[in-house]
Amino acid sequence: VEAFKARPLDARYVCVYLDATYISLKRETVSKEAVYIAVGIREDGSKEVLAYTVAPTESAFVWEEVLVDLKERGVEEVLLFISDGLKGITDRIFSVFPDAKYQACCVHLSRGIAHKVRVTDRKEILDDFKSVYRAESREQGEEALTAFVDKWKTAYPKVTKSLEANPFIFTFYNFPKSIWRSIYSTNLIESFNKKVKKYSKRKEQFPNEDSLDRFLVSQFEIYNQNFSTRCHIGFDQARAELAEMFKQA
Repeated sequence: VEAFKARPLDARYVCVYLDATYISLKRETVSKEAVYIAVGIREDGSKEVLAYTVAPTESAFVWEEVLVDLKERGVEEVLLFISDGLKGITDRIFSVFPDAKYQACCVHLSRGIAHKVRVTDRKEILDDFKSVYRAESREQGEEALTAFVDKWKTAYPKVTKSLEANPFIFTFYNFPKSIWRSIYSTNLIESFNKKVKKYSKRKEQFPNEDSLDRFLVSQFEIYNQNFSTRCHIGFDQARAELAEMFKQA
């Protein structure tokens, strides 16, 4: 466990996904606690779990500790961070990696919209929002958002105002087109976290944090072995363009 947590990391990552999942842990009583997980994609498209920590709840403050840990273990440059938009997280990211860009997960934004509209409107409004992040260019995406706002601002002013005020919807359009679908959401890390959670349920419970640590590290090491030589979809075509986006040659 300690070797995993202390291992040196690469200097550059194209993107880092941040997401937390909840797993039951016994301290004196049993309660679900947040497992913070950071997964990075290198320039060659290979993926690895970079870091994790466990805390009772998810907060931007603890995420900052995870980010500082990445820096201390050798990460110098990350082009893009992607997360579900937890309050305060962008400030923490930019305080540790001031040159990085940030993408809010469009799938989470879509889920948020779904909760704030009538069931009868849900399919139509979500289809309209999809055209914002599945456009052929940033310009078309911005036009789609303008059309979305015009159409729905009377019925759902809070929804349209929050989207207009969000500066992190279109960041992914600044990257090579072949990787857009991988970086406009946190689906990559969420699907992995779901598997970790599913496997954790095979255990009756984790009697202490050490036992949870051992379980998590075993899962992360399997993931890292599986994906250390596989190129994530779209990254091979984007390699030259991504290399130019890094500051340090």
